Amino acid sequence: MRELGWIEGQSFSMEARYADGYFDRIPKLADELLKLDPDVFLVSTTPANLAAKQIITQKPIVMVAVADPVGTGLFKSLSRPGGNITGVTNIAAELAGKRLEILKELLPAASKVAVLINLNDPNATLQMRYATDAAAKLTIQLEPVLGITAANDIEGAFESATRSGATAALRMVDPLESALRAQTVAVAAKSRLPTIYPFRETVEVGGLMSYGTSLPDQYRQAATFVHKLLKGATPAALPVEQPVKLELVINLKTAQALSLEIPPTILARAEVIE
Repeated sequence: MRELGWIEGQSFSMEARYADGYFDRIPKLADELLKLDPDVFLVSTTPANLAAKQIITQKPIVMVAVADPVGTGLFKSLSRPGGNITGVTNIAAELAGKRLEILKELLPAASKVAVLINLNDPNATLQMRYATDAAAKLTIQLEPVLGITAANDIEGAFESATRSGATAALRMVDPLESALRAQTVAVAAKSRLPTIYPFRETVEVGGLMSYGTSLPDQYRQAATFVHKLLKGATPAALPVEQPVKLELVINLKTAQALSLEIPPTILARAEVIE
């Protein structure tokens, strides 16, 4: 916002609320913010935007970090969202298949990959659809599918994955991926199960690899929508934007700890964290 000419505390103020991945908190938080009568709402993640759509009907909403706004019913068209919602999609659902392809490139012999997913997330079905299509082409079994809805699910999920004979794991996108990031990485390391994540931030704290959109870039894009709306634009006149940057990130220290040799084809297009 500063780059766009706005200075917090002078030309604008901001109030924030965080659900920390727990969907049942979202309606109350949205209602709290609505009572403050802001000019614009910035709403992150699919569950929060779906809840906001029901509660915040007269104020403009800028969405960010939403995997598939059309597929989840947020609106009918990216080019003509209509209503009071616009913003940035992270196309996370369709990237689930691409992450599986990268895992297969890293581990050509892999035939069974565990899925770590929050089945309560509205994007869960869409992500599984893309991953299942990719798995069929790669001759990979996506099993077991392990539900992650709270911190105490992580240990058991990785134990089930290794017990089943899975040789790698695919972490799907949902708000708990961020909230439980450090714990997930620690359990993955203890389980010695190569895992691919959606965001580089997980690799920065020790995860093996990630492929997805840049979260900071998504929020920079979202800021341009907030700027335009504060200047008088209407949400219906602003087409939804897709990510401008996708990144493959690998943690070499983690790869070495897992005795993995990263193929040159992956290294050539990845950002490496030593």
